[in-house]
Formats: sequence, C-alpha cells, structure tokens
Amino acid sequence: MNLFGGVIQITGITFLLVCVFIIMALGYMLGRIKIKGVDLGTAGVFIVALIFGCLFYKPLDAEMTAIGDVTKDMLRVIENIGLVLFVTSVGFIAGPNFFSNLKKNFKSYVAIGAVIIASGTAAAILCILIGRGLGEPDSKRLTAMVAGLFSGALTSTPAFSAAKSAVDPAYEDIVSVGYGIAYIFGVIGVVLFVQLIPKIRHADMKEELKKITEVDAGSKKKRIPDEQLLHMDPFGCMPFALAIVIGIFVGMIRIPLTAKGLDGTCFSLTTTGGCLIAALMLGHFGRIGKVSMMPYYSSLKVFREFGLALFLIGAGVAGGASFVENFQIIYFVYGVIITCVSMFVGYLFATKVLKLSLLNALSSITGGMTSTPALGTLISVAGSEDVASAYAATYPVALICVVLATQFLIILF
Repeated sequence: MNLFGGVIQITGITFLLVCVFIIMALGYMLGRIKIKGVDLGTAGVFIVALIFGCLFYKPLDAEMTAIGDVTKDMLRVIENIGLVLFVTSVGFIAGPNFFSNLKKNFKSYVAIGAVIIASGTAAAILCILIGRGLGEPDSKRLTAMVAGLFSGALTSTPAFSAAKSAVDPAYEDIVSVGYGIAYIFGVIGVVLFVQLIPKIRHADMKEELKKITEVDAGSKKKRIPDEQLLHMDPFGCMPFALAIVIGIFVGMIRIPLTAKGLDGTCFSLTTTGGCLIAALMLGHFGRIGKVSMMPYYSSLKVFREFGLALFLIGAGVAGGASFVENFQIIYFVYGVIITCVSMFVGYLFATKVLKLSLLNALSSITGGMTSTPALGTLISVAGSEDVASAYAATYPVALICVVLATQFLIILF
C-alpha cells in the first residue's frame, strides 16, 4: 500500500501492525463511552475489531497474500500471544492467595463450574430439539452448528477444537461458523453482566472487596522481602517468560478420552490452562531458593491489559470476517440462549444456594464461562485484582467440563 504518492510504503507485517494498533486506539476510545454508568471497557477493542473484520478483512487479506503472508494465521498468532500474556498475568496475580482461597471454597468453585456448563449443555440440547422441530433436514449439520454455538457462547477455544475433532470432517466448517456467530454475544454478554449486576444490587464495592480479602490469621505465606531476593531483571520478565514456557509444555500433555488412545479424541489443558496453572504455582511460592519468581505488580498490570487487547483484536477481526458471510438470526438467538442460561443459572446458584459474596460469585462466573474479557472488566469494576482468585479456581473445572460436554452433545445427538 502506497500513501502520499509513494512517499510512505506500507506492506506485509507492517500493514497488519498498523491495523492492530489503530483498532486498539479506537477500541479504548469506544470503551470509555458510558451509558447510564455502564461502559464496554476493554471490550470496546473487541467491537472495533469486529467492525474492522466485517469491513476491511478482504482488503487486508489481499494485501497480506500478495507478499506471501496468511492473514488468518497472523491473527491467530496475535490472539494466542495476547491470551498467554493475559492468563499468565492473572495466574501470578492470583497465586499468592489462590490456595488459601481455594481451600475455603473448593467445593463451591467445582460446583459452580459444573453447574454453569451443565445448564449451558441443557440449553444447547434444547436448541437442537427446537431446530429439529422447525424442520432442520440435516440433523448432523444441526448438531455440528449447535456444538460450535455452544463453544462460542462459552468463549471456549478448547471446546471448539474438541467439537471440530469429534464431528464428521464434512461438518468441521459448520462448527467454525457456529463458534464465530455465538462468540460475539458470548464476550459482550458476560462483560455487560458483570457491570450491570453490581449496579442493580446497588453494591458497595469497598464492602464487597472486604469480603473477598479477608483471610484467616496465618493463612498467608510469610515471604522473604524482595530486597533480600535475587531479581534476574528489573521488571520480572524472566519468571514471567519461564511460566509461559512451562505452561506451554503442560498444556501440550494429552489425555486420551476414547479407546483409540492418543489417535482418538484427547483432552489437554491447552496453552491457556497450562500457563494459568504454571503462573499460579510460581506466584504461590514466589521464589526458587533465593531467586525471585514473582514479576513486579506494575509489570503484571501492563502484561494483563496489553495481552487482553491483543487477544480481543485477533479474535475480533477474524470473527467479524466470518460473521457477515454466515450470520443467521436463529443461530445468533441460540447462542444468546446458551450464554444467558449458563450465566444466570450460575449466578443464582452461586448467590442463592452457595451464598457466596457478590464479587466471588461474579468472578466464579467469569471462570465458569471461561470469559477472559469479562474478568478484565470485573477487575476494573472492583478496582482490585483480588477477584482473579475465584476465576483461576473455577476456570480449570469449567475447562474440563466444557470439553467433555461438547463431545457429549456430538456423540448423543
């Protein structure tokens, strides 16, 4: 691309980078707009990325293809780098208090994760039955579509991958379409939910924060002051990078779910789950001998926010490109149903049955919905990263359940 008569030439990766940071700038501007006290926050980046994908994906793809780069692959790299930065930051932030919190509420977090996925599965089954009742001629196609909608409504990439591997190869693209359609509301719906519920309940954030920061005497680990530990760099990038490397290898471990062993359907934590667990462990212990394994808090905040923005851009541009081509209102409605049922049932179960505090309940829901953007929004709403602990505890349970539930849908229907 030539600008100003060829004085400025933008090609290939440089062109993509310009697009990424334009989206980021405009997205944060959109996210600052408040309507009755509610704003999109970082999810504004996702909205701008979607619009960009709808309007400009084809010209971007043409420019990239001309010099041999594949736009879809580059966007996937951006998305994955962002996700790794975000979840690793969350793991380190939650790590110091994670196990004390988990010890108190372990059964609750397992129950919430299971209930959210079970209610979402029930809603997905209902959508399949409605589709058949409306005369859908190809039942396998309908099931593949709903499986994609289910994984998108819960914003779960591992479930999406499991669905694609479990369906007939002829229907893999249908799964991708369903995922793209439902993913949009799956992100925006939960982001708005965690902002609206505190306002509806007229919650006092200072009081709610006290409820989640109260820790029994002696439950916090005594730590050696930082000044007495060896820091490998001034920002804590070394332990952060180490957590990512360990997490990638942990995420690559595959557990067979069928009689075919490793040649059949397998479960893995994926890079996301692996990095979260690795960062939780390093954040909990804080050091190896006299070497600090804890990045500085200021660095973690930057990594968390920047990673979230990159993740939303990568997912949003690609999602916007497929959204226009494959959108059908009935499928969008199915996705909204699955997201809303999972979200509201989880919230009612957490607050009415388990009697969890508001922030613990909302954080558990973001983990149960595997919603990275919603956690970022909740941290902003609460004004504290302490809410990340419940997310980190519920997320692995939900991750396992949603992968199994996706395959359950395909096998039975």
